[in-house]
Amino acid sequence: MNKYRNYINLIVFVMIVMVSFNIDQNPFKAEYQSVYAPIEFTKAEDPLYQEIEEKSAAYNENPKDAYIDRVWKKIPGRNGRKVNINASYERMKKNGKFNEDLIVYEQIPPKTSLEDLDPAPIYRGHPEKEMVSFLINVSWGTEHIPEILKILKDHNVKATFFIEGKWAKENVDYVKMIAEQGHTIGNHAYNHPNMARLGREEIRKQIQDTNEVIHAITGKTPKWFAPPSGSFSDEVVQVASELQMDTILWSVDTIDWKNPSVDVMINRVMGKLHPGATILMHPTPSVVKGLPTLIKEIKAKKYRIGTIDKLLSEAR
Repeated sequence: MNKYRNYINLIVFVMIVMVSFNIDQNPFKAEYQSVYAPIEFTKAEDPLYQEIEEKSAAYNENPKDAYIDRVWKKIPGRNGRKVNINASYERMKKNGKFNEDLIVYEQIPPKTSLEDLDPAPIYRGHPEKEMVSFLINVSWGTEHIPEILKILKDHNVKATFFIEGKWAKENVDYVKMIAEQGHTIGNHAYNHPNMARLGREEIRKQIQDTNEVIHAITGKTPKWFAPPSGSFSDEVVQVASELQMDTILWSVDTIDWKNPSVDVMINRVMGKLHPGATILMHPTPSVVKGLPTLIKEIKAKKYRIGTIDKLLSEAR
């Protein structure tokens, strides 16, 4: 009898427990967990995202159109910039605070580019571009070319070599060497004439013959033309333009052909250095001696050194 009573008591106890336990009040259910979960912001609600959004206007810059200056003639445009708020937020959210070094920008191209302007010579890059370019005109000698190339390579600098057609034809290996090391090759006429004194057909022949020689050696047709001794006329600029080329001059001259001392050459260049500078030089002993120091001093001024292509591009 006691045995049956124990079974009955156990059954009653189980029934009472089942009735009293309300499954809907399970504290392990998700809605009860959410009460104790940390508060999470959506991206747009995050104070950091809002701070980036608010401050972005101060970092945005409008693009600058290319234009023709009364003195400097053709001036390339410059891309504007706009803060990419989402990408900047992704870079900053790890530390959870605003850091202008982590801002991500989008570049905005100008409406007017160099190609949209009438034919005119180019002396310099955009006046706000912290870059300069070495223009190395080559029409005589070969003895200094290897050393100049070695110096440029050692300092991770790319230059623009304006090569005479006749010289290129006689020094194919040197032209290949210049091209293989990633430097830009421009056109320096065929046999170093005074271009300002030539007629239209002679001008065209000087440029075209040189283009053909350089293309035969490198597989590329030059885009830039540097008239020998800087002598040109409106006709020269026009013919070059008809051949899809821009006429390049310079804004800073090393005057290396006068064989100055290294100090004199460096002081001359650094005294005239400016954003967008084009620095004229030749394969001379003065350049070989002074180029390493010149590169170091230019870089110390926080200027980048690039080819004429990069200097005149709209990229920031």
